[in-house]
Amino acid sequence: MLNQYETVFIITPVLSEAQMKEAVEKFRKIITDNGGEIVHHLDWGLRKLAYPITNKSQGFYNHFEFKAPGELIGKLEIEYRRDERILRFLTFRMDKYAIEYSEKRRSNANKEVKKEE
Repeated sequence: MLNQYETVFIITPVLSEAQMKEAVEKFRKIITDNGGEIVHHLDWGLRKLAYPITNKSQGFYNHFEFKAPGELIGKLEIEYRRDERILRFLTFRMDKYAIEYSEKRRSNANKEVKKEE
């Protein structure tokens, strides 16, 4: 059975747009190649950090919501630690209430987009 997870990672701000997209694609590929399925991806863009990390005050935030077997999380987090482009990351398993809230939030966001059009 696949659990649903959420992961947020911060990429160093010194990368070009192409390098940043390549880093995001690397982690998307790790998830999908190991039996996972991306449910939703959000690129939050360049944001100010709450506190400096390795003398950097900004970072590119990315958020994946995905379904995967539990053993994938260890592999994914090892890759986060090995990649010097990643400043910080957090991954957690979503319970049924978090999944419900996330689906509701996405459907409300989609309604807002349709209203604006």
